[in-house]
Amino acid sequence: MQRKLVFFVDDDRIILHLLEYVFQSMEGYEYRSFTSGEECLKNLYLNPDVVVLDHLFTMGGKNMMSGMETLKKILEVNKNIKVIMLTSQDNKDLVPEFIKNGAKKYIRKDSFFIDSLVEAIKELT
Repeated sequence: MQRKLVFFVDDDRIILHLLEYVFQSMEGYEYRSFTSGEECLKNLYLNPDVVVLDHLFTMGGKNMMSGMETLKKILEVNKNIKVIMLTSQDNKDLVPEFIKNGAKKYIRKDSFFIDSLVEAIKELT
Protein backbone atom coordinates (compact mmCIF):
# COMPACT_ATOMS: atom_id res chain seq x y z
CA MET A 1 0.00 0.00 0.00
CA GLN A 2 1.33 3.41 -0.96
CA ARG A 3 1.78 5.85 1.89
CA LYS A 4 -0.43 8.94 1.84
CA LEU A 5 1.35 12.30 1.97
CA VAL A 6 -0.10 14.97 4.25
CA PHE A 7 1.11 18.57 4.39
CA PHE A 8 0.68 20.49 7.66
CA VAL A 9 0.77 24.25 7.15
CA ASP A 10 0.65 26.43 10.28
CA ASP A 11 2.76 29.30 11.58
CA ASP A 12 2.42 27.98 15.14
CA ARG A 13 5.35 25.61 15.63
CA ILE A 14 3.73 24.10 18.73
CA ILE A 15 0.74 23.00 16.63
CA LEU A 16 3.11 21.61 13.97
CA HIS A 17 5.08 19.63 16.57
CA LEU A 18 1.84 18.27 18.03
CA LEU A 19 0.62 17.16 14.59
CA GLU A 20 4.00 15.61 13.77
CA TYR A 21 3.97 13.70 17.07
CA VAL A 22 0.50 12.29 16.43
CA PHE A 23 1.12 11.37 12.79
CA GLN A 24 4.57 9.84 13.17
CA SER A 25 2.91 6.79 14.71
CA MET A 26 0.10 6.52 12.14
CA GLU A 27 0.78 3.71 9.74
CA GLY A 28 0.35 4.44 6.04
CA TYR A 29 1.01 8.18 6.26
CA GLU A 30 3.96 10.45 5.83
CA TYR A 31 3.92 14.18 6.37
CA ARG A 32 5.74 17.41 5.69
CA SER A 33 5.37 20.56 7.81
CA PHE A 34 5.52 24.15 6.61
CA THR A 35 5.17 27.48 8.43
CA SER A 36 3.68 29.46 5.54
CA GLY A 37 1.45 29.12 2.52
CA GLU A 38 4.37 30.15 0.35
CA GLU A 39 6.47 27.21 1.58
CA CYS A 40 3.57 24.85 0.97
CA LEU A 41 3.10 26.08 -2.59
CA LYS A 42 6.81 25.65 -3.37
CA ASN A 43 6.50 21.98 -2.39
CA LEU A 44 3.30 21.02 -4.22
CA TYR A 45 5.47 19.14 -6.72
CA LEU A 46 5.56 16.41 -4.03
CA ASN A 47 1.86 15.87 -4.82
CA PRO A 48 0.30 15.68 -1.35
CA ASP A 49 -2.95 13.80 -0.90
CA VAL A 50 -4.17 16.18 1.82
CA VAL A 51 -3.14 19.65 2.96
CA VAL A 52 -4.07 20.70 6.49
CA LEU A 53 -4.02 24.48 6.27
CA ASP A 54 -4.25 27.14 8.95
CA HIS A 55 -6.42 30.15 8.16
CA LEU A 56 -4.36 32.98 9.68
CA PHE A 57 -0.62 33.42 9.34
CA THR A 58 0.85 36.13 11.57
CA MET A 59 4.38 34.90 12.16
CA GLY A 60 6.57 37.79 13.24
CA GLY A 61 4.07 40.37 12.01
CA LYS A 62 5.17 39.73 8.43
CA ASN A 63 2.75 40.22 5.56
CA MET A 64 2.04 36.60 4.70
CA MET A 65 -0.36 34.88 2.36
CA SER A 66 -3.61 33.95 4.12
CA GLY A 67 -4.96 30.43 4.32
CA MET A 68 -7.78 31.37 1.95
CA GLU A 69 -5.31 32.67 -0.64
CA THR A 70 -3.19 29.54 -0.23
CA LEU A 71 -6.27 27.32 -0.59
CA LYS A 72 -7.15 28.95 -3.91
CA LYS A 73 -3.60 28.66 -5.25
CA ILE A 74 -3.28 25.00 -4.19
CA LEU A 75 -6.43 24.11 -6.13
CA GLU A 76 -5.29 26.14 -9.16
CA VAL A 77 -2.22 23.89 -9.28
CA ASN A 78 -4.02 20.61 -8.56
CA LYS A 79 -7.79 20.30 -8.05
CA ASN A 80 -7.36 16.75 -6.71
CA ILE A 81 -5.59 17.82 -3.52
CA LYS A 82 -7.96 17.67 -0.57
CA VAL A 83 -7.64 20.67 1.76
CA ILE A 84 -8.72 20.75 5.39
CA MET A 85 -8.89 24.24 6.88
CA LEU A 86 -7.87 24.75 10.51
CA THR A 87 -8.57 27.88 12.52
CA SER A 88 -8.64 29.03 16.10
CA GLN A 89 -11.29 31.60 15.21
CA ASP A 90 -14.90 30.92 16.11
CA ASN A 91 -16.31 32.60 13.02
CA LYS A 92 -19.18 30.66 11.46
CA ASP A 93 -19.10 32.93 8.38
CA LEU A 94 -15.75 31.44 7.39
CA VAL A 95 -17.10 27.91 6.91
CA PRO A 96 -19.17 28.60 3.77
CA GLU A 97 -16.30 30.66 2.33
CA PHE A 98 -13.82 27.82 2.84
CA ILE A 99 -16.19 25.27 1.30
CA LYS A 100 -17.11 27.58 -1.60
CA ASN A 101 -13.42 27.96 -2.38
CA GLY A 102 -12.78 24.21 -2.42
CA ALA A 103 -11.94 23.09 1.12
CA LYS A 104 -13.26 19.62 1.92
CA LYS A 105 -13.40 20.13 5.69
CA TYR A 106 -13.21 22.86 8.31
CA ILE A 107 -11.91 22.09 11.79
CA ARG A 108 -11.75 24.54 14.68
CA LYS A 109 -8.69 24.28 16.92
CA ASP A 110 -10.37 23.29 20.15
CA SER A 111 -9.74 20.65 22.81
CA PHE A 112 -10.74 17.84 20.43
CA PHE A 113 -9.33 19.08 17.13
CA ILE A 114 -6.65 16.37 16.89
CA ASP A 115 -9.25 13.60 17.02
CA SER A 116 -11.41 15.43 14.46
CA LEU A 117 -8.39 15.97 12.21
CA VAL A 118 -7.26 12.34 12.33
CA GLU A 119 -10.80 11.23 11.46
CA ALA A 120 -11.05 13.76 8.60
CA ILE A 121 -7.70 12.75 7.09
CA LYS A 122 -8.61 9.06 7.21
CA GLU A 123 -11.97 9.84 5.61
CA LEU A 124 -10.42 11.87 2.78
CA THR A 125 -7.67 9.37 1.98
